[in-house]
Amino acid sequence: MTRAPTIHRQDGVDALARAAAEAVAEAAAIAVAERGRFTIALAGGATPRPLYALLADAGAPFRARVPWDRVHVFFGDERCVPPDHAESNWRMAREALLDPVRPASAWRMPGEQPDPAAAAAAYEAVLARFFGVSAAGGSPPAFDVVLLGLGADGHTASLFPGSPALEETVRWVAAPWVPRLGAHRLTLTLPVLNAAREALFLVAGADKADALRRVLAGDAALPAARVRPAGGAIFYVDRAAAPP
Repeated sequence: MTRAPTIHRQDGVDALARAAAEAVAEAAAIAVAERGRFTIALAGGATPRPLYALLADAGAPFRARVPWDRVHVFFGDERCVPPDHAESNWRMAREALLDPVRPASAWRMPGEQPDPAAAAAAYEAVLARFFGVSAAGGSPPAFDVVLLGLGADGHTASLFPGSPALEETVRWVAAPWVPRLGAHRLTLTLPVLNAAREALFLVAGADKADALRRVLAGDAALPAARVRPAGGAIFYVDRAAAPP
């Protein structure tokens, strides 16, 4: 049975980043002790950047607590742009986290490929090889942690309200067309997000408050509400977005 969501209210974005860094460092230590490696899918956007900077900061306690030589990094979603593009999630994470800490491996989504569907299939093949599972209808890979954001419209990763990708039950990576953005996105699908050992949401800003309230109430019209790993979703929320 899936656990109910857990909410950690923080006084601001800095406190949110610190609490999430503590959770990531603890999860990494447990995973390495139990399974010899730590796998994480990173989120894009502005909200997780302070977390990445904190994990990479040599003056903060978290960098030394994470066994980076056993950490394998993947991505929850990506824009269909080259890896050096200003809007690339890979570029943001590389600059804020990956270059300083140099994990054992980091696997980017190939957003620059001209065929988004082929790019999604290529990343799915990467997951299948790394996790040693079959991509042809097999059980999805189980990340130790997936980091997720929440949009004001209730989207998470690049799963937007009304997207056909929300109904995907076989494919692990999709390339949905997002009409309001006029673009394709690459994204992990719900089977993968729900197979994770921990799903950590980072939510900041008053514009997210209504969406967060609906997600916590289980409103399935919002994609984030459909992320229900067995261990329950964990929300790190700043004061502006937090429910009463």
